[in-house]
Formats: sequence, C-alpha cells, structure tokens
Amino acid sequence: MNAAELGPVPPERRTQPAFDLFLIFAGANIVATTLVTGASLASTFGTREALALIGLGSFGGAAFVAALAPVGPRLGVPSVVAARAALGTRGATLVALFLYVTNFAWIAINTVIAASACAAVAGGPASERFWALGLGLLVPLVVAGGPRLVALADRVAVPLLLALGLAMTVMCLRLPREILAGPGTGGLHWIRGLDVVIAYQVSWILMFADYSRYTASAARGAWAVFLGLGLTSLWFMSLGFLSARAASSSDPAAMLAAIGLGGVGGALLIALASLTTNFVNVYLSALAWRSLLPRSGERAAVWIAGGVGTALGLLSRVWLERYADFMLVLGTTLVPVGGVLLARFFLVAREVDVARLYEPPRGLGVSFAGLLAWALGAVVYGLPGIWGGTVPSLATATLTYAALDRAAGAGRSR
Repeated sequence: MNAAELGPVPPERRTQPAFDLFLIFAGANIVATTLVTGASLASTFGTREALALIGLGSFGGAAFVAALAPVGPRLGVPSVVAARAALGTRGATLVALFLYVTNFAWIAINTVIAASACAAVAGGPASERFWALGLGLLVPLVVAGGPRLVALADRVAVPLLLALGLAMTVMCLRLPREILAGPGTGGLHWIRGLDVVIAYQVSWILMFADYSRYTASAARGAWAVFLGLGLTSLWFMSLGFLSARAASSSDPAAMLAAIGLGGVGGALLIALASLTTNFVNVYLSALAWRSLLPRSGERAAVWIAGGVGTALGLLSRVWLERYADFMLVLGTTLVPVGGVLLARFFLVAREVDVARLYEPPRGLGVSFAGLLAWALGAVVYGLPGIWGGTVPSLATATLTYAALDRAAGAGRSR
C-alpha cells in the first residue's frame, strides 16, 4: 500500500484486517474535536437531553458513513474516484476541492489544540508555535510511509488513548451531582443539536472508500467503520459535554484541568489524539490533490497537505473560534453528497465501470442529476423545519438523484 495511491486496488491486495480498519477510524475519532463537539451542547441542553442527542447522532451519523464503506471493497478505488460515478469526473473535482480546502482547517484545528496542550505543561505559551511545527511535521512523515505505517502507529496510539480516556471517564463520574444534573440554558432547538452531532460524524464521509478498499469483506468493513465511529463518538462527546459543564468552557485544556487531568497525562491525550486524526486528514488531502493533479508525486502530495495545514495552525487560532459555524458548513455540503452517493451505488441498478472512472472526461464531464440533487439537498439542509437539516437534505438528494437518473434512463431507452 502506497502513501496516496489513486489507482484501483486489485482483489489480491485487499488483505487489510477489519480490525485495522476499525483502529484507523477509532483513532481518527478519539480526538479533541470530538470532545469539543460534545462540549458545544453543554451550555444549551440538560444532561439527559444532551446524552440522548449524542447517542442518536453518533450512531446515526456512523451508520450513514458505514453504509457507503462497502463501495471500497466493491470497486477498489478511493472515494474521490468513486464519486465520479455519481457526479462525473469534473463534478467529483468539486468534491475533491472541498475536501482539500476543509482538511486544511481540520489539520490546523488539531495542530493548534495539540500544541496548546503541550505548551501548557512544557515551555509555556511562548513554545506553542514550536510544538505546532514539530507535531505538524511529524504527521506527514508517518503518512508518507503508507496506510500500513498509519495502522501500525494506531496500534500503539489507540490503546494508550483508550487508557487515558478511561481515566477521564472516572474523573467525570466523580463530578459533583449539581454539575451533572444542572439544566441547560436553551437557545438551540434539540433538532439542531442533533444536526451538529451528525454533521461531525458525516465529516468522515469523504473517506468512505479510502481505507475500506484494502479490506476484502464489505460486511466486516462496514461494521468496522460503524463501530469505530459510533462507539468513540458516543464516549468522547459525552466526556466533552460533562467536562465542559465542569469547566464552564469548551476549551479542551480548560476542560481537562477542571476534571483533574490538566497535567502531562491530559496533554498526552490531546496530542496523541490530534496526531491520529491528522494521519487521516493528511491522507485524504493527498488523495484529493492527486485526483486534481494526477501527475504529482504521492509523497509530495502528502507533504504539501501536511505543510499547508501546519502553516495555517501556526498563523491563526480562528479555526477554534468558528468551530460551530464550520460544522454547519460541513453538514450543508456533505449530507447531500452522501445522499447522492447512496442513490448511485445502492438505488441505481447500473454497474460501475472502474476503468471508465480513470478515463478523460467526455463532454462537460459532469452528471447534471448528481449536481442538481447535491444542490437541492444543500438548500433543504439550511431551511428551518421540525425535522432539522439532516433527514430532509438526505432524502431530497437521494430521491432527486434516483428520479433523475431513472428519467434519463427511460429517455435513453426510447
């Protein structure tokens, strides 16, 4: 397996154990941003209501991503290439561009969080940029070794993260009853709170085939993705909510300090968690870059992605300040994309010709059915309603694509 392999993976090379796939998704999701997502609910909802939203949103969003995971073993191609079957070659380029740009923000967010935590226990605020530079450059160094090295790193990091997560769980359970039982202040409808949780999970949807294509079993791969995302989100979002309640703040360092883990252990948790998720972010960015510029080298694509994300983290902390707005942008864009992909791979009967996915585009190189369904789903996501944004947007994009594709097929048959 190469660092940013864009070509199809032949069946004989689909030997990755489902457990490694689970570790990749679990390691990518045991991160400070998962804590922050849970923390974003702390000022608005009571404990019971928030934990219910976290549970429903964590597994609902994970099921959405896992439903597409079988496309990886089925086609053997990365997500940005598979999307060409639904959106056309140039239509999928829009997805690649969005993925590329937003992953810089994710890399920057995680780098800033990790550097801040490390600086708090070693070197002080003045050393934060030094930590950001060092941690930021470590990530592409690992990713350049390919998915096998990433999985090896996760085998070391994830168990340690789990142990530290257990310590955080114990600390949260020891919080005073009045912190756990206090009501929320309101201001955000519960359905929008659910949208925030699901949007965070759906932010992983553009890697639905990138790692699963190395796994032979579609069913085991789907379960690995579902459990890897669902269990870790349920756990860490809940911890984020409770620790934010204790700290009266959504800043990760303050949250850990409030429950008694503000020292080296807490810094190690945040740093390792940020590194494991940035393994995936850099990998996805490298794939997107190579889909846009196929002649670029794999290692160059990895280092460009890691370098730009690190630089943004060094220059500004605005990524954390506008985190909630970023989640809504992701939901608006990615939920309808997921609906289009579900319709193309599971509702439309036409087989996918893998070889054609790599051919130069014909004509405009776009699927008008895919782009229109995507656009309508995005519009519906932003409309106020009792069902929130996720379900109406998903239904609109899925049904619109299926209907337009069927109508086009009927026209061709005449």
